[in-house]
Amino acid sequence: MSLKANWSYPTAIRFGAGRIAEIGEVCAAAGIKRPLLVTDRGLAAMEITKRTLALMSQAGLGDAMFFEVDPNPNEKNLEAGLKMFREGGHDGVIAFGGGSGLDLGKMVAVMSGQTRPVWDFEDVGDWWTRADPDGIAPIIAVPTTAGTGSEVGRASVITNSETHIKKIIFHPKVLPAIVIADPELTVGMPPKITAGTGMDAFAHCLEAYCSPHFHPMSQGIALEGMRIVKDYLPRAYRDGTDLEARGQMLVAASMGAVAFQKGLGAIHAISHPIGAVYNTHHGTTNAVVMAAVLDLNRPEIEERVEKAAAYLGIEGGFDGFRAYVTNLNAVLGIPERLSEMGVGTDRLDELVAMALDDPSCGGNPVGLTAGNVRALLIATI
Repeated sequence: MSLKANWSYPTAIRFGAGRIAEIGEVCAAAGIKRPLLVTDRGLAAMEITKRTLALMSQAGLGDAMFFEVDPNPNEKNLEAGLKMFREGGHDGVIAFGGGSGLDLGKMVAVMSGQTRPVWDFEDVGDWWTRADPDGIAPIIAVPTTAGTGSEVGRASVITNSETHIKKIIFHPKVLPAIVIADPELTVGMPPKITAGTGMDAFAHCLEAYCSPHFHPMSQGIALEGMRIVKDYLPRAYRDGTDLEARGQMLVAASMGAVAFQKGLGAIHAISHPIGAVYNTHHGTTNAVVMAAVLDLNRPEIEERVEKAAAYLGIEGGFDGFRAYVTNLNAVLGIPERLSEMGVGTDRLDELVAMALDDPSCGGNPVGLTAGNVRALLIATI
């Protein structure tokens, strides 16, 4: 793969195959001498992780790793990570992995020098100003999946283990100082995860594009992000060793996370509580509910989606775009209904209430109510 570049939007990004070899140089640039690599259980024993730890050791950075991270990371994971960070005398975090490892790693860095509980920094009003910025350790982000885009985000999603509610924790300094986006690290992703994370990136771009808020820059990024997913996700799914497709999907994931500064909507408002309650894969959940949310929002987004369809080379306007989404899900082996992922109707009232309380509601083109959210859940379960 010949593509290689250094970007500074929205933070410094070192993109290209093999660039994980620069981990020592990157830590030095961020002022980190004793990093803690934070990842999830599944990645802990994988060759890409072992290689990164060896590169860290060769650079004189040690090889400390914390991997007690759940698929939907919670405050218990955070406390365990903080304990290791503090006891080990670490001065920075390498957040390594998919959304769970990246989100938890960023929060370990943020909370390393705080005295207040993490819930005090929820993305509500100016709550982020409660954090002591001097108590936030520098962060290096290394994504190994192409979907969440957390490597370029200023927030993390942490699940409250008691209430099962996902909370968005925000601070400007949550944005990593440097990102290494190396497509070689994503080659080992199984097709199922490639599909789910790729559809997460598509959902980020689609919801940002449809959001009624005014943000032309994010609008353009969202549209191009959808095109990249359309062109390259099927390739990455079919052939996990296709480095060009893997690299392009890493780009699309970062673009989606930048774009959703414009807002998210009902896809995420529903997916967040379902993931918290039933521990489903986030991106896959997004994909399952996507078509139903398009139907709900059609009165407000039809003309906009028609323009997107034309740009993407999809015939048939809105109906053609919707058909494309359902066909892409089928090609990627995405379940047709949430019930296939273990979601039931036994906690419907709870899911409705949680969805309406989710911050993503504010970006949905059609106002969300108990009635239409319940209808969406029933239609997709």
